[in-house]
Amino acid sequence: MNGLGQQAARWAPIPLRLIVGYGFMAHGFAKLTRGPDAFAAVLHGLGMHAAGLLAWSTILVELFGGLAVLAGAFVALASLPLAAVLLVAIFTVHLPYGFSSIKLTAVTAAGAQFGKPGYECDLLYLACLAALVLGGSGPLTMEGLLRKFVRRKQARRSIELREIDTTTLGTNPNQHDGEREYGSGGYGHGARVADVPRKHRLKRSD
Repeated sequence: MNGLGQQAARWAPIPLRLIVGYGFMAHGFAKLTRGPDAFAAVLHGLGMHAAGLLAWSTILVELFGGLAVLAGAFVALASLPLAAVLLVAIFTVHLPYGFSSIKLTAVTAAGAQFGKPGYECDLLYLACLAALVLGGSGPLTMEGLLRKFVRRKQARRSIELREIDTTTLGTNPNQHDGEREYGSGGYGHGARVADVPRKHRLKRSD
């Protein structure tokens, strides 16, 4: 792959993050707008226990998990609960209706009529999440910004520690260990450790 192709490949995860993140947030916001109690009634009709708790959990997962994917923040971690929501939807709602999510049954004066949706869209979302986890979230991510911030902080801290060490020991940080100066001991100021006989070096270390 040439340089142009590699540069283009870096940006490939961006469309996936946009559609998956926005899609989850849109579904979560729709559930929240209609009211968590309405969604809890749907879950109760499916025979699920603790429907109210599951309703709120699903809404929060879709909202904040979608936001994490959209922003590229901890995508691998956020993908776990998002995938769980999709799998539950497949096995409790869509599986009996087959693969296709779009089933055009008729076009009337009232508009297009569609049949019950299958699990196609759920699989597409799962495939997008898997691609982001395995291939990475691409550029322009919150994770990347956090890593840069941490590296800069560590570099700044390393410089501060070197300056403290230099001030305490009175050595030049640009000199190697074998070139640090002896200020006394009969060898004159500016003599290198390598120029001092070993027995005198040991005596000075005492």
